[in-house]
Amino acid sequence: MTKETKDFSKYFDFSGAKIISEDEQGKKIRIGGRDIHIMSEPNYRQEKQRGKEEVRVLYDQAVPEELRSLGNGKHYLIYTYGCQMNEHDTEVMKGMFEQMGYTATEDRNEADVILLNTCAIRENAEDKVFGELGHLKHLKTEKPGLILGVCGCMSQEESVVGRILQKHAFVDLIFGTHNIHRLPQLLSDALFSKEMVVEVWSKEGDIIENLPKKREGMRAWVNIMYGCDKFCTYCIVPYTRGKERSRRPEDVIAEVRELARQGYKEITLLGQNVNAYGKDFEDISYRFGDLMADIQKIAIPRIRFTTSHPRDFDDHLIEVLGRRGNLVEHIHLPVQSGSTEILKRMSRKYTRESYLELVRKIKAVIPDVVLTSDIIVGFPGETEEQFEDTLSLVREVGYDSAYTFIYSPRAGTPAAGMEDNVPMEVKKQRLRRLNDLIGELSRERNEQLRGQIVEVLVEGESKNNADVLSGRTRTNKLVHIEGPKEWIGQFIQVRVTEAQTWYIKAEPVHQQTAEAVS
Repeated sequence: MTKETKDFSKYFDFSGAKIISEDEQGKKIRIGGRDIHIMSEPNYRQEKQRGKEEVRVLYDQAVPEELRSLGNGKHYLIYTYGCQMNEHDTEVMKGMFEQMGYTATEDRNEADVILLNTCAIRENAEDKVFGELGHLKHLKTEKPGLILGVCGCMSQEESVVGRILQKHAFVDLIFGTHNIHRLPQLLSDALFSKEMVVEVWSKEGDIIENLPKKREGMRAWVNIMYGCDKFCTYCIVPYTRGKERSRRPEDVIAEVRELARQGYKEITLLGQNVNAYGKDFEDISYRFGDLMADIQKIAIPRIRFTTSHPRDFDDHLIEVLGRRGNLVEHIHLPVQSGSTEILKRMSRKYTRESYLELVRKIKAVIPDVVLTSDIIVGFPGETEEQFEDTLSLVREVGYDSAYTFIYSPRAGTPAAGMEDNVPMEVKKQRLRRLNDLIGELSRERNEQLRGQIVEVLVEGESKNNADVLSGRTRTNKLVHIEGPKEWIGQFIQVRVTEAQTWYIKAEPVHQQTAEAVS
């Protein structure tokens, strides 16, 4: 038994499995009559390592010619959980499916392949996935030829893969975040071998360029880097996404130029920590502020980015964002806690005071900036006084909105070994108090917009009323307006007429739309 298998056996009982073979291609085991080909498996120790191995950039990893008819006459369906990075990964997988001849469907009964692209950031995200697997088991029984796969961040966790092997052996395919480009080959293996195929790379490998993408709408995600090296004590992302690797600037800029040519109205630059972009370059001195300055010159009306780590948000980036133009006045700046002591236990590497100083610098250059954040309550050891520090920071910053969460321990992270000594009822009560404050601030900020004229990118019909259109301002505020469907995909000028807590209502200033000038 290999060292990796010994580590993995903490989460999977191999004693009930028959090992058929084991070689350099992996190992084959049999569980309850199901053959499983484990080509590679997740390993927390390897995922944590940050070696000096060269990260290559590969440009020729498209779908192999021999697999481009694999899905002719067949349908695929992908369920996506979690962050924008997962949404972007789904766009890539959709692109590969369609190069293989598959057609998208929203009907699971019609699908020949169903993938769950998963999130590992919180326990309830995992619960949703395993609940969905329970529902899909019945469909798999009725339709044995269905290929059912689990991919994304959950697949990078040893405990998750062990649980699937033991309790969900009807799954056909498991792969992780580092080998998405291997989907065609893995799918082919699962189809023709009739075995469960498991290939999860613990080391991040190379940067794969030129993969096909299927985007929808007028907004596009553009990945500028992968991974995270911060290792906040509560966070599983450095394990599931690997070390920080930046795409070459010329590749990012070429992709953005192509999106401009295709007529996209808005792009969002993505990374687990976009502010760290370029730190890993050894041949050039080029950071995130330089990239933003170059992309600003491209004719796309709006450019956003997410997510920022306050520690790497430098003065040059603030200066570039202050030039405005197509760089919007919205910054998502996760704080997680307002207590310096809790921030230290989280290993966030900044203090309450340094965060507030960063906010001051940003507001000095961009006075009308809209700031949003991520905040965790109930971190191990959090006292009432420390929670009050969070409330006071929220008031001082004046966030327009925030994603708020109760602390959720993730296996393999340092915080999972801390004493979780805040009672759940206290956590829930703190979350309610925080959400009440965020809601109050959001409503106040929206009220300040009453009577103002703002630019809205109309995105589509409102989810709750087909007679109402919805869109977003430059500062990412949700706007509801009444108007013709022809406005969808256009910029219009509107006057704010009513403020709600999480959205605003508005009326068009002119009956004709006007494209925004970048």
